Amino acid sequence: MEESTADAIVNREEPIPVIEVTASEGVSTDSERKRDRLRKSLSSSKLKEKARANKPESRSSLQDRLFTKLLQQVIPTEDVGYVSETPDNRPSKYLNRPGFSLPVMTTNFRRFNARVGVFFVFQTRLIRLLSWKTPSHTLSLLAVSTFVCLDPYLLAVLPFVIALFFVMVPAYLVRHPPPPPVMSQLQSYSINGPPIAPPRMVRPASETSKDFFRNMRDLQNSMGDLSTAHDTFLKAITPATNFSNEPLSSTIFLFSFIAACVLFISSHILPWRLLSLSVCWTAIALGHPEIQTFILSNREEHIRPHERAAQSWLDRWISQDILLDAPAETREVEIFELQRRKGGPNEEWESWLFSPSPYDPLSPQRISGDRPKGTRFFEDVEAPSGWEWGDKKWVLDLWSKEWVEERMVQGVEVEIEGERWVRDLANEGAANDAGDEKAVSAKGKDRKRDWEEDRGTSSMMGQWRRRRWIRAVRRKGVGNRERTASKAES
Repeated sequence: MEESTADAIVNREEPIPVIEVTASEGVSTDSERKRDRLRKSLSSSKLKEKARANKPESRSSLQDRLFTKLLQQVIPTEDVGYVSETPDNRPSKYLNRPGFSLPVMTTNFRRFNARVGVFFVFQTRLIRLLSWKTPSHTLSLLAVSTFVCLDPYLLAVLPFVIALFFVMVPAYLVRHPPPPPVMSQLQSYSINGPPIAPPRMVRPASETSKDFFRNMRDLQNSMGDLSTAHDTFLKAITPATNFSNEPLSSTIFLFSFIAACVLFISSHILPWRLLSLSVCWTAIALGHPEIQTFILSNREEHIRPHERAAQSWLDRWISQDILLDAPAETREVEIFELQRRKGGPNEEWESWLFSPSPYDPLSPQRISGDRPKGTRFFEDVEAPSGWEWGDKKWVLDLWSKEWVEERMVQGVEVEIEGERWVRDLANEGAANDAGDEKAVSAKGKDRKRDWEEDRGTSSMMGQWRRRRWIRAVRRKGVGNRERTASKAES
């Protein structure tokens, strides 16, 4: 195995420390072209086509046949995914993205790992800079940060200065290297004249070198750091902002709203340059090892008491000023009691069912010939999902004329007094009656015959009547649902 790859940017120093929590493409080279051809030849579609081409009559060995069958079962198709119906105006190279493929995934990971060393080098140098490994470098960073904080317009100069001193000047010195130490004592170093060395080309790390495995080591640690930071952030922020603890989340919402209002008015008079300078110096100073040791050693003695006092004050303020005992949301639900006329001289009616719709003559159910839907008994009527009954009993709606006018129900007769029934009229009920068993099952001639018989034996009255019952419901809370579940389990 090679020790290192020449001209490859790799972190060859100490591994990147792992976080612990106590609580545009360039010109492709020949090797890249070979890998691309190999990736295309190992794509799932190509392999499946080759697998289908291998017929049992061929002279392939048993091992090849088993491997072919395994590929057919394991390799997923590349065209799996959602295809949008809306046209996309992007270039075709952005649209023809391959689906998941194990060979493509492997090839891309190897290419990425061979080129990702520059990020780890930057991360390592940034950690060394902020941890005061070389105090002169950190003090230089403080000086630059001070100038930028006091004069923010220097941010426009900073990218060009970085490009000059960290990219252009080192690249020029590679083409014009200084003379050896012995010769430099005899004469002065001159950068004039033609270049005497080839330019440095940044190349990916070889897959057979230790640099490749150093990148894998740092990539492994960075993935662990990202996962740890993600979980720690969610553990610290989510309980306070997702209203699992409603008093605390309400307090944070209140303070955030007040801060937004105050800053909206007074943000232009705040000394932002001094504030940014203080934050910058404090953040960099906290990275010094001696300061960290001092803070950790005196935390229990000086910081912990203030933290507990602030927490107790906040809890006391929340318990006194944040009141969340508002009553639950209440609404009114309705159910319609439907009755069907038996006929005869006494005009007897039989209870049919309790339905959420009035089943009026011009309702879609009546016109389409469907029977009313509901339950036979009052006790079987349940509250809507997520709600519970707010009253003990159903109450008859005495204002039957109002709900008839609100729904614009036609072809009915309304009782203003008495039991508040809303009856179908004979001419409308016979024409649109879908609840009559004979009208549903028989043909048009039978329906006409039934209408004539009913008209001769009874008054102008339809087959259905209904009245409206109302009852209050209130929304269930999380505590109510838990108590209901515990009662059901017991």
